[in-house]
Amino acid sequence: MSRLIILFENLNSDVFIFRFSVFIKNKNKMFKNIIVTTGFLIGACLQAQIGISRESVTNGSVSLQFGDNENKGLLLPYVTDKTGITESGTILFDTSDNKVKYLKDVNTWFDLSVDATGTADLNIQATDRVEHPGAKICISPTLGGADTTQGILVLADDNKAMVLPKVANPHLNIISPSAGMIVYDTIKKQLAVYNGTVWSFWKP
Repeated sequence: MSRLIILFENLNSDVFIFRFSVFIKNKNKMFKNIIVTTGFLIGACLQAQIGISRESVTNGSVSLQFGDNENKGLLLPYVTDKTGITESGTILFDTSDNKVKYLKDVNTWFDLSVDATGTADLNIQATDRVEHPGAKICISPTLGGADTTQGILVLADDNKAMVLPKVANPHLNIISPSAGMIVYDTIKKQLAVYNGTVWSFWKP
């Protein structure tokens, strides 16, 4: 039988970028297909536990997990207008006020940045790129499942969760953080988000 292994590549010193290679192994051959950007994956649904910069996830309750102690963060989607977003649990970087936010309930956005001095360089989004509103990656319990949740990255399994990148003192060890970055601080045991100017830390 063939085995599907999904590996995400680190293409920047401080950010996990969602580009990946798919390896299909059998007894005699290995084929490698590099998908250059997730923009091509319109409606893609994956049945898997995914590890980025690691060979495996820690247990069966993990949907998506990042490499440990790499001093990299997860860069959230930049959104210029969030008025049409209705999926509770959505987390993003709002470029209208340069803050990391998540949707607690319909029309109830929670500000994770708090600080109002954030800044972001939107020139990283090339003008020649075509946006695909329906683009989506779904990690689902059913291969090719018909999940209807709206989002660019949807973790659809109801008994698994994502483990954020773990960084000790991210404000010291991530040398060039990007606005909209999110990590778990292993020293403070807190969620940390960066708004382009300062880090904000959260704990239960």
